[in-house]
Amino acid sequence: MANPYPPLTDTPALTPLLLRGALLSPFKRPRSDADFPRTRLVLPGVRVDLAKLAAYERVCGFATGDDALPITYPHVLGFPLAMRLMSCRAFPLPLLGLVHTSVEITRHTAVPATGGYELTVYVDELTPHRRGTEATVTTELRAGGESGGAGKVVWESRSTYLARHHRADAPAPEVPHAQPPLPALAEWRLAEDVGRRYGAASGDRNPIHLSPLTARLFGFPRAIAHGMWTAARCLAAHGTPESAYARAEFRAPVLLPGVVEYAAEGGRFQLRSGERTHVDGFVRPLPL
Repeated sequence: MANPYPPLTDTPALTPLLLRGALLSPFKRPRSDADFPRTRLVLPGVRVDLAKLAAYERVCGFATGDDALPITYPHVLGFPLAMRLMSCRAFPLPLLGLVHTSVEITRHTAVPATGGYELTVYVDELTPHRRGTEATVTTELRAGGESGGAGKVVWESRSTYLARHHRADAPAPEVPHAQPPLPALAEWRLAEDVGRRYGAASGDRNPIHLSPLTARLFGFPRAIAHGMWTAARCLAAHGTPESAYARAEFRAPVLLPGVVEYAAEGGRFQLRSGERTHVDGFVRPLPL
């Protein structure tokens, strides 16, 4: 189906979008049956800034200088488009307080760092959640995005974002199935500046990640790590096949500075501290 909206000509700047979303947030009353924008934002001619990519690889623990993008990097490319959708007046959930709860990524094939691509980002659905309403945002990366034609999807993701609010009809919480703990493989001591370093590499300078002072304005005792940094750090340690499906659920924030434990076995991985699990995820190969 043809997209009725004209393609973008450049990547949106994140800081003005964060400010716009913050200003509009008090006027929004979230509910799961609300309408949401059906806009599909398309950005052709996407090229990767190799210097920014190298900074991202260093802060997340990926090997630098590889020909292919890390499995999580296209999320960074698409995030400004997602923010443009979620900060607009028509998006029914307030940007302030919106929590990234999960991400699932499908990489169909290796994605060369020097290729040309086309990005498509759209809000897929709103769904009820026992704590409020969740929005699902889909991002697609197509190869050959410089010619203006629709290329083949080489990478795609679905991210869920939760707006907490009271629901009179909220279902009872699900009781998780007990699983044996994964064996710990490493202890990571996270520096206080991880959020600032990841923000500089990714462009996501949300104040909750930058310093204790700005984090306290939003109810956190200290700055917290970006959820996508925790997922990327785990996947960098775990490794992923060229063609893979990965999913990570963000269970609890990681305070900075801090000490966390990386655990993995088979296709599963976790990031935890003591009895608290911060990230729970898995990776599985896909047929080529």
